[in-house]
Amino acid sequence: MLAVLAVTAYAVSLLGGSARFDRVAMPAFVVAVAAHAAMLLSEIGSLGFHDAAARLGFGPVLSLTVCLTLAIHALDGRFITVPVVRRVLAGIGAAAVVVQGLFPGEARVLGSAWAPLHWLLGVASYGLMGAAVLHGVLLDAAERRLRQRRSLAPVVAGMPLLQIERITFRFVEAGFVVLSAAIALGIVTSPQWRWDHKTVLSLLGWSIFALLLAGRHGRGWRGRHATRWLYAGALVLLLAYVGSRFVLEVLLSRSAA
Repeated sequence: MLAVLAVTAYAVSLLGGSARFDRVAMPAFVVAVAAHAAMLLSEIGSLGFHDAAARLGFGPVLSLTVCLTLAIHALDGRFITVPVVRRVLAGIGAAAVVVQGLFPGEARVLGSAWAPLHWLLGVASYGLMGAAVLHGVLLDAAERRLRQRRSLAPVVAGMPLLQIERITFRFVEAGFVVLSAAIALGIVTSPQWRWDHKTVLSLLGWSIFALLLAGRHGRGWRGRHATRWLYAGALVLLLAYVGSRFVLEVLLSRSAA
């Protein structure tokens, strides 16, 4: 029922074209994100605190990452007032709910009492970096319009270009701190450290974001040069768990720890 409510509300938030539709579409987006979050709390199984098991996999983690990213933008409120941006976000949200329904994952016993916190921090870093990527896309679009000497208002919801840039890298910095905490907790509490694909890609993603922040603060990286590093780091981080689970569960149709 929560999944149906989320998809329906996302569909309503895709409406637009008039002030009347916009008045309905924006609250519908908030309802959709709330229903999406409630569905995740129910489906994942209270994040592993009951019987030390959690429903993990490609679908749930991708859906939770998208939900966190959309929740950040719903709380911000400035971007969902832009019809084009809201429709894109609503479409992504609806697709994530459908993907989770098709690939619900499986319940797995967690190997450590700290595992739920480690997992939460990891997914939270995904959400923060996802928000940074969406802001980065808006930043690149605004810069293109600026070079073409066109109006910026439809792209950045009336915010100055420098403000969009500051918000983008605040999300990067927050995501980097949370990702660092997740990796550190995993190293300290893991019963058996393994240099597997998830570990290597997570550390590679962390290194890319570290270089991005060092380049921005040390060398003044800005604009598309900085956002390319952002997109690369986010892609590697996404591949660390979601991408590998997609290969195993969807392409190879098998389970892995």
